[in-house]
Amino acid sequence: MKRNMKHNKRFSSLGLVIAATVSAMLLSACGLYEDYKDPANENTSSDALEDIDYSKRKTLLGDGGLNFFGPSTPQSSGGVLGVNSYLWRASLDTISFMPVSSADPFGGVIITDWHTPSEAPSERFKLNVYILDKALRADGIRVAVFRQVQDRQGNWKDATIPGETGTKIEDAILVRARQLRNLSLQK
Repeated sequence: MKRNMKHNKRFSSLGLVIAATVSAMLLSACGLYEDYKDPANENTSSDALEDIDYSKRKTLLGDGGLNFFGPSTPQSSGGVLGVNSYLWRASLDTISFMPVSSADPFGGVIITDWHTPSEAPSERFKLNVYILDKALRADGIRVAVFRQVQDRQGNWKDATIPGETGTKIEDAILVRARQLRNLSLQK
């Protein structure tokens, strides 16, 4: 019985959300019609609706409505990603020798899979790259480095890494990001 009550409560909350969304859409559609109605003629032609400048319309979500993909003009971030696009591209370029497990350009996280260098087959490395800012800044990137070594039984064990290893990778990414930015400014 308790399970059914929770189940019904969840669906009633979902119903409220759907109803609110549909109501907001209907209200904004009514406002759109009113803004572009010809005062001399009560009929609105389809030609008038085609000439709408959507960036200047007033909606429930503010001027211009809701934009899911950021501003339409690139700013200092070099694009419309959730993070600095130069840092993003430079990170992918710098760690391209490692297999990427996941990459989120809006959250600014790149996670690699384990990589075993050919010169050291008994150790492997993994990186987590975090892009923290939309600006191209030295403190806008963090790299976490993980290392494992293989014991005689073939099991992988966590091993220490020198503290400056992450910083060196961050510096390499920053150098590449500056190169990318300079190339784009020259065009």
